[in-house]
Amino acid sequence: MSASFTARVIQSHGKGFIVEVDARRYKASARRKKTDFAVGDRVEVTLLNEEQAVIERSLPRVSLLYRSDEWKEKLIAANVTQIAIVLAAVPSFYEELLSRCLVAAEDADIRALMVLNKADLPETESARAILQPYLKLGYPAVELSAVEDVSPLLPFLAEQVTVFVGQSGMGKSTLVNGLVPEAKARTAEISEALDSGKHTTTHATLYKLSNGGELIDSPGLQEFGLRHLRADRLAVLFPEFRPFIGQCRFHNCRHDREPGCAMIAAVERGEILPQRLKLIRKLYAEATS
Repeated sequence: MSASFTARVIQSHGKGFIVEVDARRYKASARRKKTDFAVGDRVEVTLLNEEQAVIERSLPRVSLLYRSDEWKEKLIAANVTQIAIVLAAVPSFYEELLSRCLVAAEDADIRALMVLNKADLPETESARAILQPYLKLGYPAVELSAVEDVSPLLPFLAEQVTVFVGQSGMGKSTLVNGLVPEAKARTAEISEALDSGKHTTTHATLYKLSNGGELIDSPGLQEFGLRHLRADRLAVLFPEFRPFIGQCRFHNCRHDREPGCAMIAAVERGEILPQRLKLIRKLYAEATS
């Protein structure tokens, strides 16, 4: 048995993958040493037998979400239309991580959604306050308690290919299990096929929703490196910075200590959050080091 088909990568696990061809799943490996395939990728595969396939190449992508540091790049998901950043008041979330995810969404030209989980907790009020400035920037948010009812999230996922990202402990797995009741069983089946033992969220998996949407559950993360972003493009990835682009005294202003910096002046007037200016300075340093 040897034939070529177009497949969808529905799980990535190190050098091993699960691909889907006409609703049938195969354990797959890459033909070449380079294995830069992401969940959500459409790929060309050769079927070897009833259970195994080889990925020959990736087909053109609509979008690619990934993070990077000075050592490597980590693919998160391909061909997504939306990133849902799962947050909670307990354990507390890192605001800089949220902000970095929003910048990554702007760079990939995909929608961003803030999902405030565990909304029934009394500590949630402080989390709401942190999100207010981001709501004013135009980023939508939805509140829910995944252990009680995930239905408030469903309208935001309809007809979208959404990747869930967030710190460990935010409740992503509980959300996924609420949205896709068969996810537990399916994950166990996939883990067995990959000889990876019991499931822990160490790999991304794609699930189909009944409302026409798809969601990709990704492993929890503690940081979101954006070293791949170009320094000259950073300001446009911050919506509140856009009105001030080109207004600094110096054309190569890094918005640090330069006199006549429009961004610094906007912070002093309360039009830009100090932590957002701090982040763009960090990103400039990462991009130019």
